Amino acid sequence: MNGAKSKLSTVKDAGTGVSALSGAPVISKRERGKRPSAFSRFFQKYNILPSILFFVFWELFSRVNETAKFFNPNFLPAPTVLLSEGWELAKTGMITDSLLSSTIRIALGFVIGSAVAVGLGVIMSKFKTVERWFSPILNLVGPIPTLALLPLFIIWFGIGEFPKVLLIAWTTFIPVLVYTLDGFKSVPSTLIRSALSLGATERQIFTRVMLPSAIPNFLVGAQVSLGLSFSALIVSEMMGAKSGLGYIIVDARNYFKITNMFIAIILIGLEYSLFSYLLKLVEKRVMVWRKGGLRDAIEK
Repeated sequence: MNGAKSKLSTVKDAGTGVSALSGAPVISKRERGKRPSAFSRFFQKYNILPSILFFVFWELFSRVNETAKFFNPNFLPAPTVLLSEGWELAKTGMITDSLLSSTIRIALGFVIGSAVAVGLGVIMSKFKTVERWFSPILNLVGPIPTLALLPLFIIWFGIGEFPKVLLIAWTTFIPVLVYTLDGFKSVPSTLIRSALSLGATERQIFTRVMLPSAIPNFLVGAQVSLGLSFSALIVSEMMGAKSGLGYIIVDARNYFKITNMFIAIILIGLEYSLFSYLLKLVEKRVMVWRKGGLRDAIEK
């Protein structure tokens, strides 16, 4: 009997050793019981619970307001009402056309503005004379709001697609340039000296030292400029546009269609959330090596 028990313990120890050697975690029954369900893991991964609770609170408040009459219920329709009205509006094709137009404009303007900003940031970080000449000009025209430039762009370039994309590109350009330039300047000099001592060429120093060090700043600038770019998009579509989410808002204002206005506002928020999520995915792919902060410092 004792021999059988010893054989059984030997088998268990061997199994534990194999799992330890293979790197597979040994999970006890108690730990397996504490593992979150697939439903909770989904909410933890995509963090949509706050948004759901926001719309639930909005729905409850709007329904209470319909009875209590704190203010005119038409000024704040319930999300379920907006959903039914949005479905009717989608049947006309207006939402599809507007989403497609706005997405194309924001994507083109954002990519063009970011590309030009990175290119100029590289030149300004490499040649101090270029930075000395460009910095005062950028400080002069950078703070000018988008709404002030839009009428001028329309006078210069008309009311077609070009001034809208150009306005979005300009709004994207300034923050991305500032953050990218700061990223190049903040590269530790010890890294550059170490690369030079190992025989790296100037091109290798830029591609393997300076560019990876500046990528985090560039991504922060892209995230900041994304919200500004959406503001420029809506402003540009409110003047001289025949489609787009901004056009829906202007059309709703002219004919006092409060529900259409809220539908366009929600679609703007959803589209911005999608673009922001895509940027974060790019950041995770590119910055997989980066860890830090309080959450990574504390072991769980």
